[in-house]
Amino acid sequence: MSELLPSAEIGRPMVRQDGVAKVRGAAPYAFEQPVENPLYLHPVQSTIALGCIISMDTAAAEALPGVVAVLTHENAPKLANTDDSELAILQGHEVGFRGQFIGAVLAETPEIARQAASLVVVDYEAEEHDADFRADHPELSKPEEASPDTFEGDFDEGFASASKTVDQTYTTPPEHNNPMEPHTTIALWEDGELTLYDSTQGVHPVRKTIAPIFGLDPEQVHVVALHIGGGFGSKGLPHANVVLAAMAAQRSGGRPVKFALTRQQMFSVAGYRTPTVQHVRLGADDGGRLSAIGMDVVEQTSRIKEFAEQSGGPTRMMYASPNRRVTHRLERLDVPVPSWMRGPGECPGMFGPEVALDEMAEACGLDPIELRVRNEPETDPETGKPYSSRKLLQCLAEGAQRFGWERRSVRPGQWMEGRWRVGLGVASATYPFIRQFSEAKVSYSADGSYAVHIGAADLGTGTWTTLTQISADALGVAAHRIRLEIGDTALPVASVAGGSSGTASWGAAIIAAADEFRAKFGDEPDPGAEVQTSAPRDPAMKEYAMHSFGAQFAEVRVNADTGEIRVPRMLGVFSAGRIINARTARSQFIGGMTMGIGMALHEQSVMDARFGSIVNHDFAEYHIPANADIADVDAVWLDEVDPFAGPLGARGIGEIGIVGAAAAVANASYNATGIRVRDLPLTADKFLD
Repeated sequence: MSELLPSAEIGRPMVRQDGVAKVRGAAPYAFEQPVENPLYLHPVQSTIALGCIISMDTAAAEALPGVVAVLTHENAPKLANTDDSELAILQGHEVGFRGQFIGAVLAETPEIARQAASLVVVDYEAEEHDADFRADHPELSKPEEASPDTFEGDFDEGFASASKTVDQTYTTPPEHNNPMEPHTTIALWEDGELTLYDSTQGVHPVRKTIAPIFGLDPEQVHVVALHIGGGFGSKGLPHANVVLAAMAAQRSGGRPVKFALTRQQMFSVAGYRTPTVQHVRLGADDGGRLSAIGMDVVEQTSRIKEFAEQSGGPTRMMYASPNRRVTHRLERLDVPVPSWMRGPGECPGMFGPEVALDEMAEACGLDPIELRVRNEPETDPETGKPYSSRKLLQCLAEGAQRFGWERRSVRPGQWMEGRWRVGLGVASATYPFIRQFSEAKVSYSADGSYAVHIGAADLGTGTWTTLTQISADALGVAAHRIRLEIGDTALPVASVAGGSSGTASWGAAIIAAADEFRAKFGDEPDPGAEVQTSAPRDPAMKEYAMHSFGAQFAEVRVNADTGEIRVPRMLGVFSAGRIINARTARSQFIGGMTMGIGMALHEQSVMDARFGSIVNHDFAEYHIPANADIADVDAVWLDEVDPFAGPLGARGIGEIGIVGAAAAVANASYNATGIRVRDLPLTADKFLD
């Protein structure tokens, strides 16, 4: 167990340290970094899904006034490392998916670059492609890097002998990340070294990926990301746009190159959440105690590069059962490469099982909360380890009391208000605790301030603020004496801002550096005193199962005449260890829940398999929640500290808000209408049968 940090600053709702600069437009995002005499890049993208390029006629583009260069696979710089097929762009004539970068135009203005890119004429030899995702695809395969299949006990016997069973298939569609700030990069080469101003969730991971691609030592790549306009996982690793910008800058005559993806381009090259088909089977006795839990998941990946969503992960550990089966299978298609999206694994993977539990509760004549109570495990079903903290039942009880769960109709379709059918639903949420290696440096200045240096990234979640609070408590000073520096590879190594791991990872490094600093220099250090170190590994990480938990409650109203569905109320109750900043934490929770409402009601990337393209690739047709969609969304949390989750006692909050939200809405829609919808999103037509 780690010695916990005192909390004079931690916990209080300190205002965002970067807030004033952002509202005044003084916080520079990647595309706004001041560089002299830049060129602008616009890509040429493939218009076939599979095949090869026979020729590219660039004459008309090159003749356009203001065009400086046109890159194709015939004249682009050769990359030093092409192991990653997603990033090995312009290295040959092969095309692996529609929208792949096959060229780029550099021009004096973005408008000229865009016009010139449209003038490039490409002749292809197209091959027959497959972009049709379906669970019965004849060539499903095991993932190479996903967790292996899980078989515990005798699932077939446990399911066959159960008094009550649920055997259903649930689906989630492909979804695309759409942060406010698109993926943007400025690339500049000077004296053989590369500088990238990039919109990324991790400057050091970008350096680690990009350096070998260009045959550079890591120290030759400088990455800066002071402010990021959201990422939701899509900026957790560099995509091909970063490589293209750096490659183009090698042909710019020493001028910096600016490249901002358009909203439509993001649907091809910035990752997305894979669609899933989830075959869920539950077996239980008459009292609702589960005897078998099974989940077989089919997902898609790109033929050029595997990415496997760990959708079956929560089924391995969420509820008690002696018999368990979890499998993943991939359908390799000629499509863009899937990637991280908020709550990867747990978010889509909790939809099917949590709706299936609602169906099991009805089959057993039990309240859905009571069914979960009866299947609460004493230890982690996956590892057998004790939990460092598991307060799911407290979250369910607190949420039921606050939300007015007693008003829920036992029989679906009985609560009417005017022409609106009203229902309540619940679902559980979970997300694992992750802590990654990071380093921090603490130094003291003559003006009495402490500089805290760490190469972390604030993608809009409040890192500038929370790390200031952690630093102040660790050094035993007021927050105004902290000068935080983040978002630069010139600073000590920090992990990616993802997986709800950032604050715990960076905070532990800061605390370790502060402890060493105070032990070495005391409370009255001399100017110039400094210490750099990393956090030691905590043995509790191996001894305990560490997860955050939550309960999502939703009220749904479905119009009896039109099928229109609304979510007027939603409440999340979470157990996530110590909360560092109440203001930014609530923002993260309700942001995740809002995104979960979007998943439930709106978000669906529609693939036209004939062409291998997403047809609703902009905000005109890919709807994310707007003000009119979100009414009363609230989040509360249990007052707790997890003593085994490092010196902060905090487990992370960025992901869990979205987990379980869609299932809660789906369960509420059934309670309102008596129509069970197992396929997201919950559109009006599905309630008009």
